[in-house]
Amino acid sequence: MPPHDPKALLELLHEAPLEAPSQTLVETPPLYYLPGLISESDASDLQDRLRQELDWQQPELTLYGRSHPIPRQQVWMGDHAYRYSGRDFAPCPWHPTVAALRDRLNDLLERFSAVDKSTPTSAFNSVLINRYRNGEDRMGWHCDNEAELGDCPTIASISLGATRPMRFRWKNRSSEAFNVWLESGSLLWMGPGCQEQFEHALLPRKIPGERINLTFRRLVA
Repeated sequence: MPPHDPKALLELLHEAPLEAPSQTLVETPPLYYLPGLISESDASDLQDRLRQELDWQQPELTLYGRSHPIPRQQVWMGDHAYRYSGRDFAPCPWHPTVAALRDRLNDLLERFSAVDKSTPTSAFNSVLINRYRNGEDRMGWHCDNEAELGDCPTIASISLGATRPMRFRWKNRSSEAFNVWLESGSLLWMGPGCQEQFEHALLPRKIPGERINLTFRRLVA
């Protein structure tokens, strides 16, 4: 697929059916896993395109008075600026293939909200894209509960590349922590209440290969 001719991939993302049924990991709050949102070959093409065409950043964060580069690369894309870990990030313009993913996820959002009335119908308007270059790149324990996301946000997370486990733990420690292994082309859907009740992390692992992750969300004005 030519790197600057995304037409075929755009059509795939808009029209192709899911390759496998969704899996309910937790009913309340709703945590769903959908393998095969994107086929293996097209996920690989998309991963290559994003690696080559995005302006990857590695900002520094200050911890205990010392500045450190984050252990991954990232791009903030969307309609609004975002404040994360004490820093403001101006958005990059929408990449056409990422915009196509956003539109398909907004279609899924409508499908979920028709079945589960607790799912908001407001469309995703932003995405944080993280690039984990190898198994040492990581994301620490956190929840996506910034004020800009509003109350009980829904987060849609697409994985490309190496399969790695996302670790979840209940904030009240009422049950054991668990892993969700995120395959290339899959979607992890964190519905309303997940950010209030869970923390999650991508911990370092001796797993070779690059992983790119796109977490779509809606910022409120």
